[in-house]
Amino acid sequence: MKNEDNKTQLGVSPLLDFDGDAIANLIRERGWLSLDEFHRIGAAYDYVRNEIVFGYNAADDMPASAVLRDGYGQCNTKATLLMALLRAVDIPCRLHGFTIHKSLQRGIVPELIYPLAPESILHSWVEILHRERWINLEGFILDDAVLSALQDRFVRDNDSLCGYGVGTDRLSSPSIEWSGTDTYIQKTGINADLGLFDTPDDFYAQHQQSFGGLRRLFYRYLIRRWMNARVRRIRRGVVPVIPMAETNSVQFVREGGVGSP
Repeated sequence: MKNEDNKTQLGVSPLLDFDGDAIANLIRERGWLSLDEFHRIGAAYDYVRNEIVFGYNAADDMPASAVLRDGYGQCNTKATLLMALLRAVDIPCRLHGFTIHKSLQRGIVPELIYPLAPESILHSWVEILHRERWINLEGFILDDAVLSALQDRFVRDNDSLCGYGVGTDRLSSPSIEWSGTDTYIQKTGINADLGLFDTPDDFYAQHQQSFGGLRRLFYRYLIRRWMNARVRRIRRGVVPVIPMAETNSVQFVREGGVGSP
């Protein structure tokens, strides 16, 4: 049983809608509640990492059930779903908000529109309370097929990559598996720390991506579909060519440089 201090990290919210049938049915079908705490975390984490594949949803501030229905997500939407799953199996968690430089998305954002992208893009990871300490979870963003394709393409040249949705100095062996410690896959692209939030609802009430009205519609109905098509090609091993200087030029925060208070 969690103590009173953890109530705010265990509750339902409009975005963390794990009180609905979709998430409850998933957890029951998978039998996650019968697992010990370590394996409950691992089951939810691995589900979001690989069964919710990497891709771009219509908006960041989507309810967890909508992300589950889509079956794909990026850092922010996958984080919302992971938080909902974790709270549903009694794991206290919170959101840590950041921005990343747009260079991390180069190769997924088409070159034709890359100059129009905002310089800083909203980013988040999930922090869990496990064995009386807070652990950072960010390694769930890319599914194995996308990551493997990027490793096959780039590891022989350089173990650092900032592009194609990756920001790491350890491309050949990134810390993405749940083992009871921090996981990361986009950390070296971070350029601002926005702080801690009990829910994604609180985060998006204060921070929104800096798209204008027309650009927001253009992103929702055209650009993200283009980006998702490029992700699908990467998953098949077809990696778009971009100027390589860009993939290694932005490495603001290295592993160990940002953490919880």
